[in-house]
Amino acid sequence: MRFRKAARVILVGAPGVGKGTQSERLLQRFPQLSSISSGDLLRHNVKERTPLGIKVESTMKAGGLVSDDLILRLISNELNHRGWLFSGHPSGRIMTLASSGTGATETRSLDDDADVAAFISSPVHARGSVEPRTSDDPSASFLLDGFPRTATQANRLDEIVPINLAVSIKTPIDVIIERISGRWVHEASGRVYNTTFNKPKVAGFDDITGEPLTRRADDHEDVYRARFRKFQETSEPLLEHYARKGVLWEVEGMSSNEISPKLIREFERRFVE
Repeated sequence: MRFRKAARVILVGAPGVGKGTQSERLLQRFPQLSSISSGDLLRHNVKERTPLGIKVESTMKAGGLVSDDLILRLISNELNHRGWLFSGHPSGRIMTLASSGTGATETRSLDDDADVAAFISSPVHARGSVEPRTSDDPSASFLLDGFPRTATQANRLDEIVPINLAVSIKTPIDVIIERISGRWVHEASGRVYNTTFNKPKVAGFDDITGEPLTRRADDHEDVYRARFRKFQETSEPLLEHYARKGVLWEVEGMSSNEISPKLIREFERRFVE
């Protein structure tokens, strides 16, 4: 099943609604779709000691939050590296924080702190004299995870890459609370169990290692309700932003198994040949 055009997608939903599950199922169903996670890109750049990674690491060690500018640089750098972002400048040159690029465009690496500082402080689209263009090739399809979370971030992202489908996933809060209240995790491996639909073989212990399972601190109801209220405050303007763009689509369901078929049908309607 092949796309006829590039899908540039974000999934929006409250904590515990099942965005990760839906992402995995979409990636399995549509081989041309890639996952781009801002968190993964941050960790990779820090590990590889790229100029961006060094900047991010110093910010985090100082107790600061990674700025929207840095995240946007990271995303644009990744898209350029994959050959999915182009400059309208006659030279085709795109300035990035990578040491090299894999696309057809020429890249300029940044060699010292002054270069990094200038790059970060310049306008997002200042890779040439005009704004960048994104590839419409079906192979340039992705799910963007972790960004944007606010309308302000979405506005900034629009300067780099236009999202053409924003999916709002909705499940009643009482259903989510019931789901997370039964969740237990094996911290070392990340394996997740649930006392209602994915019980461990022995209650309270990991199936593989036999080690004790634990509850996440934010899986308690009072903590979750506070997170849910915060999500509502930030997501409403975000969804309104994409509604104005004409790319918002909402899906509701009581479970991931109910939501997945609806989501896959919408992907097929919008993107499949």
